[in-house]
Amino acid sequence: MKTILPADVTVPKLHHYLSGSIGPRPIAFASTIDKEGRRNLAPFSFFNVFSANPPILVFSPSRSGRTGETKHTHDNVKEVPEVVINIVNYSMVHQMSLASSPFPKGVDEFLKTGFTPLESHTVAPFRVKESPVQIECEVLEIKELGDQGGAGNLIICKVKCLHINEAVLDANDEIDQTKIDQVARMGGNWYCRAHGEALFEVQKPITTIGIGIDSLPDHIRYSNKLTGNHLGRLGNLEGFPTDEEVREMKNIYPSLEEKETAAIELIENGKIKEALCVLLK
Repeated sequence: MKTILPADVTVPKLHHYLSGSIGPRPIAFASTIDKEGRRNLAPFSFFNVFSANPPILVFSPSRSGRTGETKHTHDNVKEVPEVVINIVNYSMVHQMSLASSPFPKGVDEFLKTGFTPLESHTVAPFRVKESPVQIECEVLEIKELGDQGGAGNLIICKVKCLHINEAVLDANDEIDQTKIDQVARMGGNWYCRAHGEALFEVQKPITTIGIGIDSLPDHIRYSNKLTGNHLGRLGNLEGFPTDEEVREMKNIYPSLEEKETAAIELIENGKIKEALCVLLK
């Protein structure tokens, strides 16, 4: 392992390590206005949701690593403490990237990028029509983390109103993750797309308590063929199979190698209890 202390590398190098390892990061496509009412539109990938009650989003327009100057978005929310955070999907990613250009203050990125401005219901900044979800927010607090290049400025926002394109909703009136087609930032010039085979489900153990990997016999825990993901799925079982269930599967596969191969196939087909029956001696 390469060990790095922040003080031992330059800020650009540290930024590269952080943004390259912490991802994919959602994108806050932030629409603001200054005190003169001039529109601004800019993307920020230091962003996430932090509370549902109250509904809180936080994003960070960091100071320029080259000049140390603050972003126009940061300046604007200090003048007019409101913002619309527009969610970015694949169909708008290149226009969104254009908005990150260092245009002079006062330039309207809606015009530069070709996005369509829509009037908001509860705040002054405009929404981006092309965005599948547009979130109107009031700015509660700005936490400035430093005055040097690369320093973040946490914009803490309270959600006042959401607008969701009905085309991305499912039959339960919830956002369908297979339809919204979101993109996220990686390191450097890289993005990723939450679409197709890139999407997968993992059942969350919200109300269940698994047996845990530590409860598995050593020949399973320290198998050379079972991966951490395989063990994790076994450990999520709420209980061990009965002796009768184990006996039914016990003699089908004579060797340990055959048992492990069969168990892996069962796990990957969602038959977790059957897999454990095969593996137990």
